[in-house]
Amino acid sequence: MTVEYRQKKERASRNRTITLIPNEISFLKSQVLTLDNLKKLSPIENNTSNNSPKNNNSNFLTDKTINADLLETLKYIPDEFANLIIIDPPYNLTKNFGGKTFNAMSDSNYDEYLSTWLPLVCKKLKKNGSLYLCGDWKCTSSLQRALEKELTILNRITWQREKGRGAKANWKNGMEDIWFAVKNPNDYYFDVESVKLKRKVIAPYKVDGIPKDWESSEEGNFRLTYPSNFWDDISIPFWSMPENTDHPTQKPEKLYAKLILASSKEGDIIFDPFLGSGTASVVAKKLNRHFLGIELNEEYSLLAQKRINLAETDKSIQGYENGVFWERNSCITKK
Repeated sequence: MTVEYRQKKERASRNRTITLIPNEISFLKSQVLTLDNLKKLSPIENNTSNNSPKNNNSNFLTDKTINADLLETLKYIPDEFANLIIIDPPYNLTKNFGGKTFNAMSDSNYDEYLSTWLPLVCKKLKKNGSLYLCGDWKCTSSLQRALEKELTILNRITWQREKGRGAKANWKNGMEDIWFAVKNPNDYYFDVESVKLKRKVIAPYKVDGIPKDWESSEEGNFRLTYPSNFWDDISIPFWSMPENTDHPTQKPEKLYAKLILASSKEGDIIFDPFLGSGTASVVAKKLNRHFLGIELNEEYSLLAQKRINLAETDKSIQGYENGVFWERNSCITKK
């Protein structure tokens, strides 16, 4: 497989979109694993089963990007490998991903499509692990049906995605879902303290002259609140954001930071079987977790690796500062 470089776009001087530069392609390719690499590195020799053995040495998979077919790659990943799995699969929409089109289908056919890979991916989750599965209004019912066959669903997060100018013959789709599921509802990790949201206090309330449940500062009045399952503080990556790429369905780093902080510890392994432009791996690295991502498209896998490399020195996450998440457009960066 070879990268077909996108025709260079004319971009504004303030445009911060991450793109591939021809003279860096060779180095990025050397960092990304292929299926041939896996066959040479894997301790699972001549494995033709989708049920990979447990407890194999998986160090060769840690902190890696794999450019290969998902089903073929899963054969080389031990079961119970990951503490947290984040999945952003193709939704049931016709969408072009770097020259390869995923076509919308009937609900029954989409259910069948999910059944070809989701049960296999769920086997890679540790016994006390958690999984998040992304979708939109059109495919969310299929996702729920498929997921509840494999794991215990604990919640559905709905997040507001402000992007696009709207539709002329329908309501603009401004929401997406993330299903939250675990292998064992009696044994899973969840740290709500790490995902508090800092909100501006519109009507400060005091008791005996003392702020009640809020604090006053030079920047204004704020309250730390526990998150609900509706998130309205997320910004979709766009041209002036340093995390932006040309991937058509890129998820925001802030969105994944909430999932990773809440459902994993430092040093845990985060697995994304549909890596895309690399957000899950990038955020895992920034938050001191290990990661593994699989991406079929070579260009996207190289973009992901480039972003991972950039995260070596840039640990910032838009909207996350000083250990708390801020409301959209309200974060005050300390100099």
